[in-house]
Amino acid sequence: MNRLAAVLCVGIFVTSGGPAAAQTPLERGTYLMRSIVACGNCHTPKGPEGELPGMELAGGFEFDEPPFTAYAANITPDQETGIGSWSDAEIITAIREGKRPDGSIIGPPMPIELYRHLSDADAEAIVAYLRSVPAVKNAVKKSEYRMPLPESYGPPVGHVMAPSADDKIAHGEYLATIGHCFECHTPQTADGGRDYENRYGAGGSEFHGPWGTSVAANITPAGLGSYTDEELKTIIQTGVRPNGSKLLPPMAVPYYANISAADMDALVAYLRSVPPK
Repeated sequence: MNRLAAVLCVGIFVTSGGPAAAQTPLERGTYLMRSIVACGNCHTPKGPEGELPGMELAGGFEFDEPPFTAYAANITPDQETGIGSWSDAEIITAIREGKRPDGSIIGPPMPIELYRHLSDADAEAIVAYLRSVPAVKNAVKKSEYRMPLPESYGPPVGHVMAPSADDKIAHGEYLATIGHCFECHTPQTADGGRDYENRYGAGGSEFHGPWGTSVAANITPAGLGSYTDEELKTIIQTGVRPNGSKLLPPMAVPYYANISAADMDALVAYLRSVPPK
């Protein structure tokens, strides 16, 4: 497999109330996109030295797996090769329901099942950020699927509210969901999906790239139980384990370094709460 699904914002809390209530949608979207949501981890082209200058969210990265060969879309405001001609509502529908304005379905590795839980406010904030980045003209190849795509990922998404940040575990689950942590860390099924029902967070998927081969860790308490909370936070935000070894891509460490302290507390609390696998 060759997959960055992380697919995958600074110093502003990710909350559904309190300090975040004073943020503008663009401020909130900037935080989300540069931290936990990390769309650029898949949608920004990369070279040997990291992300290519002037190409933020311009797409083109290839995901070559047995069920599909997919290419990350250009999600800059370019009118011809990006999403500049889409309305805000159309962009939100594409993110949360996996349906483009022309009615076609977006396939893996976009974790639509998880993005369906993105709150209305955060979806609007992400759109505000997408509108703010420079338009880049970059035509991307059409993805090829050797598997049937669903007619839909479910009924139309209605109104979604984020849980209160006062409920630490619920807030952490929301962050892990919109950050699609379990998209990479849950084993893949034969049809290209993820076995959330039986092996949620159990790890084991391989990712091949210029870095070699990386294997998704077990991020349930069965795999993380030997680490303290502070060690887990350090691993996620610096990419360095207590023994000095480093995490490999597709972990979006440069983005996760920007997750606020309050959100890291909630995320770790949630990881401690999931059933061990």
